[in-house]
Amino acid sequence: MRDTFPLLAKTDFPALRRGHLETLQANLGYRCNQSCFHCHVAASPKRTEEMSWETMETLLAFAAHHSIKKLDLTGGAPELNPNFRRLVVAARQMGMRVIDRCNLTILSEPGQETLADFLAENEVEIVASLPCYLEENVNGQRGDGVFKASLTGLRRLNALGYGQPEKSRVLNLVYNPVGASLPPDQVKLEQAYKEQLATRYGIVFNQLFALTNMPIQRFGSQLMSRNAFHGYMSLLKGAYRAENLAGVMCRTLLSVGWQGEVFDCDFNQMLGLPLGGAAARPVFLADLLDLDIAGRPIGIADHCYGCTAGQGSSCGGALEPALVAGQPVAAL
Repeated sequence: MRDTFPLLAKTDFPALRRGHLETLQANLGYRCNQSCFHCHVAASPKRTEEMSWETMETLLAFAAHHSIKKLDLTGGAPELNPNFRRLVVAARQMGMRVIDRCNLTILSEPGQETLADFLAENEVEIVASLPCYLEENVNGQRGDGVFKASLTGLRRLNALGYGQPEKSRVLNLVYNPVGASLPPDQVKLEQAYKEQLATRYGIVFNQLFALTNMPIQRFGSQLMSRNAFHGYMSLLKGAYRAENLAGVMCRTLLSVGWQGEVFDCDFNQMLGLPLGGAAARPVFLADLLDLDIAGRPIGIADHCYGCTAGQGSSCGGALEPALVAGQPVAAL
């Protein structure tokens, strides 16, 4: 796999600074039951990296000390970490809102037969990957048989009350473009997803998050192999909207790697770009227990244009632009 960071490091992206910390996003490991084309983590069944319980205890201590109410669990397939359920229960007992970034097919894996019930019993919010409502597109991006297994997972979650308008169990879906293009309008795409999934398969969900593919890891390497990297970067830069800067997720989120090292976002984590930027030393969550990081600089590179292109992109989908009164955009 080819490294895209040397092509991204030199950047003219505007400087950013942190705001109030709201979300702790933890990568519990790179092991996954899938190996998707667009995966910015390069996760696969062969990966062995996983977060220890000791690091998870630091997560919980940090969240308690800083009154963080949202814990966003990602991977790989985070559910494959042997301490996933222990962490979820502990976080919920603290009153935290827990999000599981689920690939849906994990619900059918041997040994995970009780996973869906566990998530429902603990009122865990699910953000599930489904890059299209057409079988050929999903299987082309994620592997043969993934679409049918995903539908099985969605039906199981619906049966448990997920995605139902009158229920509290939240089921959101994630769309990624199949190729080197920007995602379509999120509102219109959500309408199409709801119509198609309900009509074709009887499946319901709450919201759709439309995400831009980042030019890093597998997707970035594929772009380089096809001599399409610079064209894709031109697309992202050409669609840049300054008003999206106020809503980028790195201003209110802290990304924690499986070893406890912290980054400004999940994408920076995959690039090895330390908290605060390339000139900064590696920082671990334990180092920040008693520190307030609001106002600190955010590490940036050219991949950041992926979050500000068009309607914007974040772990929660398209951005809702909101300029901060009295502050120049570049200083946010």
